[in-house]
Amino acid sequence: MQFNELNLHEDVLTGVDAMNYLQVTPIQEQAIPIILDGKDLIASAQTGTGKTAAYLIPLLDQIIRQQSNQTSALILVPTRELAKQIDEQIEGFSYFINATSIAIYGGGKGEDWDQQRKALVKGADIIIATPGRLMAHMNSGEVKFDHIKCLVLDEADKMLDMGFSDDILFVLKHLPPKRQNLMFSATMPKKIRDFANKILHNPEEIRLAVSKPAVGIDQQFYLASDEQKLPLLVHLMKNTDATSVIIFSSQKVMIERIVRALGRAKFDAKGISSDNSQEEREEYLRGFKNKQFKILVATDVLSRGIDINNLNLVINFDVPRDAEDYIHRIGRTARAETTGTAYTFINEKDQYRIANIEKLLEREVEKRNITESLGLGKAPEYKGSQPRKPFRKPEGSGKKKFFKKKKPSDSLPPAV
Repeated sequence: MQFNELNLHEDVLTGVDAMNYLQVTPIQEQAIPIILDGKDLIASAQTGTGKTAAYLIPLLDQIIRQQSNQTSALILVPTRELAKQIDEQIEGFSYFINATSIAIYGGGKGEDWDQQRKALVKGADIIIATPGRLMAHMNSGEVKFDHIKCLVLDEADKMLDMGFSDDILFVLKHLPPKRQNLMFSATMPKKIRDFANKILHNPEEIRLAVSKPAVGIDQQFYLASDEQKLPLLVHLMKNTDATSVIIFSSQKVMIERIVRALGRAKFDAKGISSDNSQEEREEYLRGFKNKQFKILVATDVLSRGIDINNLNLVINFDVPRDAEDYIHRIGRTARAETTGTAYTFINEKDQYRIANIEKLLEREVEKRNITESLGLGKAPEYKGSQPRKPFRKPEGSGKKKFFKKKKPSDSLPPAV
């Protein structure tokens, strides 16, 4: 399907064409007509399927037709990186549509707060915000959302995982009760459905094939103990021709250790975690996108919602806690029908997580054992992916034990 078949305003179509959007993706084909009809929507689609444009395009269509001077759409997102990216997309469209947007997020300098406050009070067509930062501004009493016509929750599952549910509900209390609500989520667990029932009104539902990585990803699993991971990483990096690499670690404390190990091996790498300032994160991400250095080490802050072109290799330094996070991590590569590679390191204690990953993949992945051939010693034996057994007290441990009391002479030192 082509975009000109979706009954969009001609200025929107001009912007779509200028942004090099060619074919309508499945999520866009299904979501755009529903949103244009003003209905509530809950949609699940994995990263890289074009879901951001699936709601931005109809929102911009409504804005250009209504010609309102009030803020008409509020988009809540889990991370500042995603907020900035959506703001940049709107900026790309707005050359033809003349729509304004504001990205509201924390972590910047003190003057950023005043700039955001002034922009919120003045208003814009679309506000993109992280829930906590927006709630802080709303507590000042200066920010009003009396004219919001549409609320979007993007990466809703991630926001709930990060503990934003109370913040979101606070924001909702200050919005007009009569509005359109759109919820986009990569996964659809029960907690998302329960949350959707609180805020959506007779929603339409879209469920695309979720949690399936692109067919162009070569997935490789490597068995390695924690002590073997860094030298294994260096070996693999020395034997790859990848020019753009992201290394994910679930442990924030490992980011700098990985960067230092790569540096000793003459690899230029930068690390991003919540410990970095906003300026550092933006500088490193911009430098990585511009090919100023080829290796970016990050926590899951980058696993969703960030578009990086021509990414060759994704490395999971440890197995992600959730199978869905594995899909999001490796989904950074092999985008737009390209190819890519994903390495995952499996230590002994993380083996039980592999079963859930392979269940989503609907196949087993070969577990490679190369540490001994590299002189690093034997790798942990792969014992299968059964969940760890819960701790049980030894039989009879709940019974009371009775001990014979010692006589005073038994416990006191002999008289001298």
